[in-house]
Amino acid sequence: MKWDEIGLQPCSIARTLSILGDRWTLLIVRNAFMGMRRFDDFQQDLGVTRHVLSERLKRLVDCGIFAKTPYFDRQERFEYRLTEQGLDLYPILLSMAGWADKWLDEGQGAPVQYVHKNCGQVFRPVLACSECYEELHAKQVKPIFTPAYYAALKQKMNEKKQA
Repeated sequence: MKWDEIGLQPCSIARTLSILGDRWTLLIVRNAFMGMRRFDDFQQDLGVTRHVLSERLKRLVDCGIFAKTPYFDRQERFEYRLTEQGLDLYPILLSMAGWADKWLDEGQGAPVQYVHKNCGQVFRPVLACSECYEELHAKQVKPIFTPAYYAALKQKMNEKKQA
């Protein structure tokens, strides 16, 4: 399978990966959550080439994760602001941070702590069931393929027959 076809799979993880799955895109999104909005700020902080950054920002705008809004500073420039769709990526980033804090901290502790503004407490990300609110662990979850999965497989098989 070619990289540009990964998002065509009937898999939510593959579809997400097709948008966020390179080494720069998630770091750009991370910086947006930390308040960064301007091209030059992203470029300076990440050290990514201007061409690559421009390409990634364009894709994030095209996919609806960022909205591009103009501002003026001697000439017209743009800010990149997270949309509602982009804000919904926050649990993914928090989960990744939590995993790295547990397994990759090299004994130094977490480099960033997160404080819940409502209660003022430092927290750790927890994945919980939307129905009973119990914390979830991999061995407690059973994936069940839906009709959408089987429809996508059937469509893929028909396309192969026609090719």
